[in-house]
Amino acid sequence: MAAFSVLDLSPIPEGGDAAVALRNSADLARHAEQCGYRRFWLAEHHNMPGIASAATAVVIGHVAAATSTIRVGAGGIMLPNHAPLVIAEQFGTLATLFPGRIDLGLGRAPGTDQQTSQALRRTLDGDVNAFPRDVVELQRYFAAVEPGQRVRAVPGAGLEVPIWILGSSLFGAQLAAALGLPYAFASHFAPAALMPALETYRSQFTPSAQLAEPYAMAGLNVFAAETAEEARFLRTSVQQSILQLRRGAPCPLPPPVPDFEEGLSAAERQMLDQMQSCSVVGGPDTIGRGVADFVEQTGVDEVMITAHIFDHDARVRSLQITAEQLMLAPA
Repeated sequence: MAAFSVLDLSPIPEGGDAAVALRNSADLARHAEQCGYRRFWLAEHHNMPGIASAATAVVIGHVAAATSTIRVGAGGIMLPNHAPLVIAEQFGTLATLFPGRIDLGLGRAPGTDQQTSQALRRTLDGDVNAFPRDVVELQRYFAAVEPGQRVRAVPGAGLEVPIWILGSSLFGAQLAAALGLPYAFASHFAPAALMPALETYRSQFTPSAQLAEPYAMAGLNVFAAETAEEARFLRTSVQQSILQLRRGAPCPLPPPVPDFEEGLSAAERQMLDQMQSCSVVGGPDTIGRGVADFVEQTGVDEVMITAHIFDHDARVRSLQITAEQLMLAPA
């Protein structure tokens, strides 16, 4: 039986601001907790006028303080933007404040454009081996302090914060398998390599102190409403946002528009269909069948549901409808 969780990008709606987005994230997390979802994750993005979760660890603290039982975490922290010790201290602090509730998903993408990446990192020099080394270093900071260890995370040492590897290619799958860590695939926006990545992860998995058997998660866009027509209408906000991002003009999340797809070119339609092929859109009956089919096709242990919807009440209702169809146990 698969578990179900929620990924929130803390969307800044057109006409709103980051304060609105962050209040909405906390409220959405409370509803996710009440509905019975297992986790609520936030993602690191920078220089994006439509996303308020750039300071991801801070937002995780905000959401964890607004909830009481749901696990809260990063999906993910873009580790090349940070020194491992800094992340160990941040998530060690979160795990100390909210024991047993914090997850740390790690990615190797910048989560932004090249110029902003340079502003974050002060350099664009890259090393293909840096990310695996940084993950291992981070693991050491969360382990018990060894004799003679001069640099330690305080807080952080000995807390064994659960680490996940995130990815959209075979690289992350191979690393997660080699380190014996849980793996989350970003199929909600980059679905092309989903099945090969899952096969690679499962076939190459090596047990570790954190995980005895492979544990795979996959992202799924779910737009649920009382009718299929309304669900398709709600989806047009993220479709507009994707097109604007591809044009190099990221924007706040726009309101939905009727008959949006009718004005698309063949190339635009193909791009959106490809990027969002891992999506379920419709009324209650469609949602239940669609999510069940996704689980059966992938065999994943957990599904990370995301719904980038303009109207907050509609986004809450989408999660509620989905939880009802999946028969999640309310808190």
